[in-house]
Amino acid sequence: MDPAALAHLVTACAYAGFQWTVRVVVYPQLGAAGRAHPSGFPALEASHARRTGRLVGPLFAAQVTTAAVLVAARPGSPAAWACAGATALVLVVTALGAVPQHRVLGRGWDAAAHRRLLAWDSVRVAAATADAACAVLLALGLPGAG
Repeated sequence: MDPAALAHLVTACAYAGFQWTVRVVVYPQLGAAGRAHPSGFPALEASHARRTGRLVGPLFAAQVTTAAVLVAARPGSPAAWACAGATALVLVVTALGAVPQHRVLGRGWDAAAHRRLLAWDSVRVAAATADAACAVLLALGLPGAG
């Protein structure tokens, strides 16, 4: 198995698992906590950001690195470029969509900001899932993956 494809498969699947957990477990719990205890929400959001950052920062660094190595190893591969594009989309959506909503939520519970966060997060989940799927194709060496 190609080491670049295997490395990106590991990082893409790790991030996709993380993002699905956030979408299905963490963000709904934050919403429930915000609705039930709005006065305590800023502290909860700060704790969430601090703890999540410790995990997602290294995941993002690993994904960017493995996507770059993958494209360098297979510059003519549409699947490698799809992986890199999906990784880039996750980063852009995080920076321009999710982070601003977390900043609003850090000032206090805001149902509209939470809804916007969920919408942005749906894009991240889709991109992370696409990245993992393309990485599987590359790692398995399936025809057409490049």
